[in-house]
Amino acid sequence: MGHGGDVIQELTTDHREVEEIFAQMEALPMGDARRKDLADQATIELVRHCVAEEMYLYPAVRHYVRDGDAIADQELQDHAEAERTMKDLEGVGADDPRFDEFLGRLMREIREHVTDEEQNLFPLLREATKPEDLQQLGDKVRSAKKTAPTRPHPAAPDKPPANMLLAPGAGLVDRIRDAVTGRGRTG
Repeated sequence: MGHGGDVIQELTTDHREVEEIFAQMEALPMGDARRKDLADQATIELVRHCVAEEMYLYPAVRHYVRDGDAIADQELQDHAEAERTMKDLEGVGADDPRFDEFLGRLMREIREHVTDEEQNLFPLLREATKPEDLQQLGDKVRSAKKTAPTRPHPAAPDKPPANMLLAPGAGLVDRIRDAVTGRGRTG
């Protein structure tokens, strides 16, 4: 992740990448160990994406978009539900009967969230914001994803300033854990 363009282009590209991971999981048979590896990869990408949105996108929505507080609060609620599902998914192997239940729930939650953002939130933000502000937000989101956590932390703060202070530290710990365990490596 880290594609260039304004914040809407950046986040939309992230959405397509996660959808591609979901499609790869759906193409594999139930119980296949590769599904767990792909679920871990999806979780890494989703957590980084969500943290960056929480740090920069939703504060911008609150600032620029009419009724932005209500919209941002709903988006944060969606993130919290998905993060709890990712935490459940993290705790089971592909051969666990609950794996497909958790995976199916996560895919539904993310697909609904993506549809809402792309059809509702992004057009409102584009209409209310200058192109140069969207570009700056894109740069900030790309930067945030580089240091964001890679594992779900449902109890962590999701609003500035606390999330901006804690996310880089949690991200460092997560990346060390991932390096030691090999989590998130493909191929």
